[in-house]
Amino acid sequence: MDIEQVNQLSAAEFIEKLGGIFEDSTWVSEKAEKFRPFSSVQSLFSKMAEIVDQADEHEKLALIRNHPALGARTKMTRFSQTEQQKAGLQKLTDEEFDRLLKLNETYMEKFQFPFILAVRGKTKQEIFASIEQRIKNNAEAEIEQAIAEIKKIAYFRLKDIVKEERNLC
Repeated sequence: MDIEQVNQLSAAEFIEKLGGIFEDSTWVSEKAEKFRPFSSVQSLFSKMAEIVDQADEHEKLALIRNHPALGARTKMTRFSQTEQQKAGLQKLTDEEFDRLLKLNETYMEKFQFPFILAVRGKTKQEIFASIEQRIKNNAEAEIEQAIAEIKKIAYFRLKDIVKEERNLC
């Protein structure tokens, strides 16, 4: 689907197709839909990112908390399953899984929300290093970082769904 096709979707179709870009937070797509037409994938993403940036603290925390813990063996969206699988998080050794579980627990205890990282293109070693480093942050810095990571994740997902038009000249 390209941006013109996105612009022609009904409101319900728009929300259905793009509602999962921000993990179980269809409110972002519901608000973005009202700003159509979009001139490009980037303009659509920019509006969605602006909507997230303008959200209140409660909405941002809910958005963060909608993400599954990395490596968790729980129910998650198709997007998250694919992303974590490609990063090798579904094939951890028992030792790696225990290490990640402990890191996730420590992070969750400190911040009261799951560790968020755009794992696309990252190795499990990079993921471990990132969580170990970010556990040292304060809550304000981590909320800001989590939102930045969520926007990266959303951008990857949006680009998977909506393709840029090819220049045929």
